[in-house]
Amino acid sequence: MIPAQDCIDLASELLGGAAVAASDEFFAPKENLVKTSPPVLILDKYTEFGKWMDGWESRRRRTPGHDWCVIRLGLSGILRGVDVDTSHFTGNFPSHCSLERCSVPDGNWAQAQWSLALPQVRLHGGTHNVFDIEDGQRCTHVRLNIFPDGGVARLRVYGDVVPDFNALARSTEPVDFASVANGGLVLACSDMYFGSKNNLIMPGKPANMGGGWETRRRRGPGYDWIIVRLGARCHVERVAVETEHFKGNYPDRCSLDACNAEPTLAEDLVAGKGGWQEILAPVKLKPDAVHQYQAELSNRGPFTHVRLNIYPDGGVSRLRVYGRIPR
Repeated sequence: MIPAQDCIDLASELLGGAAVAASDEFFAPKENLVKTSPPVLILDKYTEFGKWMDGWESRRRRTPGHDWCVIRLGLSGILRGVDVDTSHFTGNFPSHCSLERCSVPDGNWAQAQWSLALPQVRLHGGTHNVFDIEDGQRCTHVRLNIFPDGGVARLRVYGDVVPDFNALARSTEPVDFASVANGGLVLACSDMYFGSKNNLIMPGKPANMGGGWETRRRRGPGYDWIIVRLGARCHVERVAVETEHFKGNYPDRCSLDACNAEPTLAEDLVAGKGGWQEILAPVKLKPDAVHQYQAELSNRGPFTHVRLNIYPDGGVSRLRVYGRIPR
């Protein structure tokens, strides 16, 4: 099983995650919970309601009960873990929390049958409270319960994206199976000093250079690489390597390897096992551009994984691998 922290944050606002309801948000709004940016602390900032906090914070409860917040996941999937981040909440964090989940494709969470994904656990202030979840069921929404009240800076809901594979198989157009929206997942990379590996397979366009995958400047021999597990075993028809926003730090060249090796451990793939073969020979890249490759592909699979190699280092905004599920 892939460690929870290596999975995708299903609740991220980048994927369309949103806080849709809360019992109370007197001091700080629920929308802060799914922000992608790390929480910050501004010591002398106040609002008309009290101290400004970068998170969700309810008022002090004087009646029985507890507070809660419902999150619509940006992508439905199976839960693997949760990070209840109480950064900067030190005297006002909840003492405990629990997490419920439900699956409602129509979005009507108020009429849903909720089930417990994480039983009530103790929280600590000013830190990341990370818990594994053994769930196994696809869900669309989660409800964070805090006992009895207080503030949480961010909620990260790690899991495996579970797309509608029947719909993908019926698609009349090639599907981007590298995209996280279609089940793609980054398993490993050589380096991600300046930009997270997961940025490479996000849907849409990054707003700036920080929204891509970027390695540090290489001072020795070798090159950088990143391995993506495709959302489904597929025949590859077209590949796009995008360097948008990378102008003075884009890779000089890139190549693409692929293999049909499911199921395979990430460490085995990194070690070269799995039958890797080059399907795109090294090609020159340009700054701030979208590079499309189709006729250049030497083999179309089917494949389960791809490895993008960049020479010698630099930044790539997106990798898109368009293909079809074999019939």
